Amino acid sequence: MSICVVGHSNPDTDSVAAAISFANYLKAQGKDAKACMQTSADKLNPESTTVLKRFGLAAPEEISDAAGKDVALVDFSDIGQAPANIKEANVVAIVDHHKIGDITTNEPIYFNAQPVGCTCTVLNEMYKNNGVDLPKDIAGAMLAAILSDTVNFKSPTCTDADKAAVADLKNVAGVDDTDELFMEMLKAKSSVDGVPIKDLIFRDYKDFDMNGNKVGCGQLELATLDQVADMRDDLLKGLQEVKADGRHTVLLMLTDVVKEGTDLVVVSDDPSIVEKAFNQKLEGTSMWIDGMMSRKKQTVPNMQKAFGC
Repeated sequence: MSICVVGHSNPDTDSVAAAISFANYLKAQGKDAKACMQTSADKLNPESTTVLKRFGLAAPEEISDAAGKDVALVDFSDIGQAPANIKEANVVAIVDHHKIGDITTNEPIYFNAQPVGCTCTVLNEMYKNNGVDLPKDIAGAMLAAILSDTVNFKSPTCTDADKAAVADLKNVAGVDDTDELFMEMLKAKSSVDGVPIKDLIFRDYKDFDMNGNKVGCGQLELATLDQVADMRDDLLKGLQEVKADGRHTVLLMLTDVVKEGTDLVVVSDDPSIVEKAFNQKLEGTSMWIDGMMSRKKQTVPNMQKAFGC
């Protein structure tokens, strides 16, 4: 049976590139594997679509149900971010850079999770340490993923290992100007004109269980907050609809990459929890948090602490 290598729901560039990279790595070791993702190619986010096109890679195969399948997980280990019926799948490996989630297995598996800025940084190390040849096109996608996840090294999640991986991968991929590559991705990622509100909210979105409360957090990385100025009311209405689907709180990080901060939009049963998490008051339904760039390291941990996790 072929191993389906899949990233988290609402896949971002790291999730997609890691699935492609790890599937290739497994095949190089003589295993039957294929890259998968939890969406169709036509619904993949603009940044990931741009990266695949630039490096000439096909989009991973869509998977919606994991029951009865051999699966390897990349860029997550939480049940809530997995394909349907993940408990009925045979999880054979996990490669990640987040906290350890709640997926369990019946027997030992390969598990490689490191505190770095991107799953593709971990995978680059695996390729190097095991002498596996890295194709130029896959190296390009991995490079793009690291630049995206670390916000071109501006994110607090960025480590020296990420910078070293970029130095390795740019040579393999033949990319001389990583700033140019990042700006091409940012232009695609921050494009909002004509995009349905729900698509913007779910472009880069994850749900979390915080002490029995379902909390959602989306993020839009923008060149300037002016890009969404005319749609603030519609975004708020969309968040309220998302919250009504059984969530305690929904956050939308409007991250200004140039100013290096986030306008955090909040819809919650108890907004005081969010105020406690970030030690400041909401102005209406949002608050500006200077220096906030990372959902993983700055937003979610603060919220988990405020919820008593």
